[in-house]
Amino acid sequence: MKVYDIYSKRQKRLMGEFLDVYRYDYISKQLRVQIIHILNDAIGEHRNLQTIQSFQNIHDILCREHGKLWLKEILSNGYIQDVFDFMLETKVIEEILDVVELSFELIDRAYRDDSLRCITKSKITPDEAIKELNYRFREHGVGYQYESGEIIRVDSQIIHAEAVKPVLELLSDTRFQGANEEFLKAHEHYRHGRYKECLVECLKSFESTMKTICDIRGWIYQPGDTAKNLINVCFQNNLIQPYLQTQFTSLKSNLESGVPTMRNKNAGHGQGSQPLTVPQYFAAYQLHLTASTILFLLEADKSLS
Repeated sequence: MKVYDIYSKRQKRLMGEFLDVYRYDYISKQLRVQIIHILNDAIGEHRNLQTIQSFQNIHDILCREHGKLWLKEILSNGYIQDVFDFMLETKVIEEILDVVELSFELIDRAYRDDSLRCITKSKITPDEAIKELNYRFREHGVGYQYESGEIIRVDSQIIHAEAVKPVLELLSDTRFQGANEEFLKAHEHYRHGRYKECLVECLKSFESTMKTICDIRGWIYQPGDTAKNLINVCFQNNLIQPYLQTQFTSLKSNLESGVPTMRNKNAGHGQGSQPLTVPQYFAAYQLHLTASTILFLLEADKSLS
């Protein structure tokens, strides 16, 4: 990872100028340029035909999704440079993150798929590029990270490191593909302020995790079982060690009244005459609660092996 603790950085630390709180509405020109440096190192040879075609695809996706004919009025410097220029010039935070996500997804995928030969003479590996990108986000106090092929919002670095990131790694197991997709959707809804939808996907991911564990273990459940029923199946089959069930008598109650109840009361049923508003902090709590709960279940499942 090409990160240097230069004099100016040390002075900023001494002066207390580094941000301790994440922000989500601003990405500085300096950070955008640093991201382009990372991409240039990871891409390597710009003149490679497949590299150009891949960035033409990114260009076309951005144009289609943002309702543009061209990212720039005149394609003057080629697709790669025009995508980079677009990221440098746009004032819309989501458009910046779109470029970052699509570009890093390309780099990550190209290295892992032998049929894609669009990265040549690169100076760093995808893992090194992603590691530096996430470091730069943290360094600038920007509350986003690139994880499992997507940009996700980070609200608490401690919770992210101890719960969210381990859950994404565990759910990357292909057997948990459904739960992983739903958890990532919850993050996507959260990042775009769709907080009711976030709660719905959290519950889906929680239930899918339990169903997958039951499938792997051969435990019987009904396809339409709710979270409460699935929790009962897991307890009846000693997913949680018996001595823990006895010692922590409220554990089952906590699981039943956590993720499902929050979703049902705030997003699971008709709104009535008054539209329900789910506040941002509530959705953040739900995401973290879901991550901690799923991590707990997955670790309990691993302990049975």
